[in-house]
Amino acid sequence: MEREQLRAASTLVVTVKSSDEFHDHVTDGIESLEQGDTVDATPTLSFTSYDDLMETLTPRVLELIEAIRRDEPSSINETARVVDRDVKNVHEELSRLAQLGIIFFEEDGQSKRPVVWFDELVINLPFDPDAGDTAAAAS
Repeated sequence: MEREQLRAASTLVVTVKSSDEFHDHVTDGIESLEQGDTVDATPTLSFTSYDDLMETLTPRVLELIEAIRRDEPSSINETARVVDRDVKNVHEELSRLAQLGIIFFEEDGQSKRPVVWFDELVINLPFDPDAGDTAAAAS
């Protein structure tokens, strides 16, 4: 999605789907569009395992996202000050979040301001009996 579309969205849905499920979902969406039907445009971030989701959205990362949303820091350095953490560590986490589309950066000269574009993060965890040990470990 483009940044302007993201700014209009207020919710990011995070879920766990296998690669096959993700492929099927995308294929169904394309077929619906080709038939002239509407498609749910809710921004969604899918992980392929519960472990990946839990390693990415740790309590520290969620605290960082919340601090950016609440305090709107003007740079990575200011973000690190707000959460009282090392600048290098915060920069690495913000870069990963930007790669995932959870945040984006607005550049202002030499500084990059992190932006959280959603008001709400919804985590949807479907429990699939075929998912094996990872589903059991996450429950």
